[in-house]
Amino acid sequence: MPKHGKKYRNAILNIDASKKYDLSEAVKLSIESTYVGFDETVDIVVRLGVDPRHADQMIRGTVVLPNGLGKKVTVLVFAKGEKETEAKEAGAEYVGNDDLIRKIKEGWLQFDKAVATPDIMGSVGKIGKILGPRGLMPNAKTGTVTFDIAKAVKELKSGKIDFRVEKAGIIHAPMGKASFGYEKIMQNISAFIDKIIRLKPDSSKGIYLQNISLSTTMSPGLAIDVNNIKNSISA
Repeated sequence: MPKHGKKYRNAILNIDASKKYDLSEAVKLSIESTYVGFDETVDIVVRLGVDPRHADQMIRGTVVLPNGLGKKVTVLVFAKGEKETEAKEAGAEYVGNDDLIRKIKEGWLQFDKAVATPDIMGSVGKIGKILGPRGLMPNAKTGTVTFDIAKAVKELKSGKIDFRVEKAGIIHAPMGKASFGYEKIMQNISAFIDKIIRLKPDSSKGIYLQNISLSTTMSPGLAIDVNNIKNSISA
């Protein structure tokens, strides 16, 4: 087994791998356990009591994190006419239609998120096999296929994330940078968990929030006590 370095061992001295932590305590410990020379991302993993094989239990949604993600989001917009102007004024770095589609076909992918107006999706669909596997394909369910271009661009730049449950009922999502500090990370997590709770399908029986863990990029995960999670996020 690989051996961890001294910095790692010192960082986890106060972490009990067998314990389930209150959310607030886990956030504090995660931030305090950072030990590397870069600003680590705080990540959350939620295991839900759903079966994604059933369409009515496929949990998918979006949420605007109150404090963003702590990184610049480069947005590309497929649009025509006045919607191009709207996209540029909203802060989109790349705006166009057929010209951008040609560049992407040639291998250019220097953007983080893509938005499109509904009237141009027929053309965008031609590069679906390129954008889809990379999570870049505009989708009406995540609000990235819309005529309200300004709103979509501003939300993406301010920290909107989209999430989707995996086969095992697990959702992974970033909650911001460790440098945000306790209050901002708690606010982001609260918004995220609240949205997941509101998406609970009627067909989901038994325990919905089964397991939650929190970690930073280089630190071990901390198990969260889900029995008290609602009180933690409403505090």
